[in-house]
Amino acid sequence: MNEPESPPPAGPTPTLRTHYLALLAPLILTHALQSASGLLDGFWLGHLLGVRGIATAASFFPVFFLLLSLIIGLGAGATILAGQAWGARNAAQVRRVGATAFVAALGVGLAVAMIGVWCTPWLMQTLGTPTDILPTAIRYARAMLLVMPCVFVTWAGLSLSRGTGDALSPMWSLLAAAIVGAVSTPLLVAGTSLGVAGVAVSVLVAQITALTVLIRRWRRNCHPLAIGAGWQDYKPSAVIAKRMVRIGLPATMQMLAMALAEIVLLGLVNRHGSTATAAYGAATQILSWVQFPAMSLGIAAAIFSAHAIGAGRRERLPAIVNMGLRLNAVVTALFVVAAHVLAPFVLRVFLEPGPALDLSVAIVRTIAWSVLLLGWSNVLVGAMRARGVALVPALLSLTAIIGIELPVAAVLEARFGLAGVFWACPAAFLAMLVLHGLYYCHKEKKDGLSRQHGIALGATGDRAPSA
Repeated sequence: MNEPESPPPAGPTPTLRTHYLALLAPLILTHALQSASGLLDGFWLGHLLGVRGIATAASFFPVFFLLLSLIIGLGAGATILAGQAWGARNAAQVRRVGATAFVAALGVGLAVAMIGVWCTPWLMQTLGTPTDILPTAIRYARAMLLVMPCVFVTWAGLSLSRGTGDALSPMWSLLAAAIVGAVSTPLLVAGTSLGVAGVAVSVLVAQITALTVLIRRWRRNCHPLAIGAGWQDYKPSAVIAKRMVRIGLPATMQMLAMALAEIVLLGLVNRHGSTATAAYGAATQILSWVQFPAMSLGIAAAIFSAHAIGAGRRERLPAIVNMGLRLNAVVTALFVVAAHVLAPFVLRVFLEPGPALDLSVAIVRTIAWSVLLLGWSNVLVGAMRARGVALVPALLSLTAIIGIELPVAAVLEARFGLAGVFWACPAAFLAMLVLHGLYYCHKEKKDGLSRQHGIALGATGDRAPSA
């Protein structure tokens, strides 16, 4: 049974731009906290255990990326379905989506832990882990896999919270987790006999901290997902689970394709020697930060679109997309300009002055501007995903990655050498934008949204979906 709507607040209705920025800022900060936590773990491993510690963690990275794709797919489905229920003001449905997401996350996490721990020796050998670090790598991988159930459940909670428009709770939760991790990682790695496995224990403590803070904030804000609120509605649903998979699986496929492309590009770069590899590795650290607003705008567009659909206000969708595209042209552009200007200075954290540093700066400046294209594409994909259109956009992304990025990288490397490899990313992002843009226009015309009156930004007064 739906809970009654609260009376509207007094004063002017917040604009859509205001809602976007209010959600965008904590989303970007959340991505920054997640990235900073990973960098900090790597720093402590290298500082306390030396090259062997970093090599051990690096050997697990392909497995981690696979698990990350599963988490992101599950989170995408939970975010969209929670957003639709929230837009419909259906608190009971929000709780059913929450129960389904938590059960699914725990189930997948337990399966990953049990199967992964059993297969770890074979997996590490298959990945070509050097024999001198193989025993340590197996121990590290097993420890990390054992904490996956908690990681999956926490990620599901963060995704559900974002779906209801609450991005502040995930931000504060991950800030608490980052602080706990910053303290516990060096203590466990250097102060106990755990060694590299201490990182996994630190991750577990940090994830429990994040989940605890998230639940406490839900209770304090009387959130529908708070423990004790409508407990009788916390029932997993097979129907919701199927919809979650239908939305999340394409996102997982896209992540896996991106992982494949990264592996191929790294292989091409490695052919040019260790200097090129070091330069590329440092550049990817900077580029990952440039992508934060582009990723966050895609999530925000999906959330606001899901709210509008849940509220039965599909005529708001074009305005939501238009605002996302406009904000990308400003917010992401600021990050791109900062990367161009600051790259020579920031990259000195990773590289000494010399050929590797110069090459890394060139890589950043070649790729960074194209993140604008990725941001526009993410906004379109997020809006379509909220409408239940997830498979075709994912297939179009796969087409751009496999059919454009990889062949272009190979052809340009053969023609221009190492410099040609890095133009493959802009080519892929441009192809994604064109393909997604054409398909979005087709769906908009087919659904009749382009013929709705009063949806242009100037006509609507730029109001929020819930206005």
